[in-house]
Amino acid sequence: MAILLFNLLPRGFSNKDLRGRMAQLLGLEPGHFTQGKMTYDLRRLRLHGLIERIPKTHRYQVTNFGLKAALLITRTYNCVLRPGFAAANDDNPPALTRLRNAVDRVDEEVIRLRDTGCVAA
Repeated sequence: MAILLFNLLPRGFSNKDLRGRMAQLLGLEPGHFTQGKMTYDLRRLRLHGLIERIPKTHRYQVTNFGLKAALLITRTYNCVLRPGFAAANDDNPPALTRLRNAVDRVDEEVIRLRDTGCVAA
């Protein structure tokens, strides 16, 4: 979550600060992540309580809840999802894992449903 980068700034962050970083993280040219898009995203973050506006400014700061949520999401991705997806997508795993077996069963079932015409391809 990009807002973690701005957590320690004493003056908070602005639309422009976050917009440049978001474009970079998404692999976009800076001009392709518009001010309007960033304004929409900031509004959503604020309404969900992840950031708050600093009074009498156009700057924001990360809330305690926002920091905890961002850290939880980041840790979950790094410790659970990324290794899990890597194990599930390895074509030649050193050993079959329970996760890999479960993914293979789901894949077989989706193919079966598609082939029997129960699900549109």
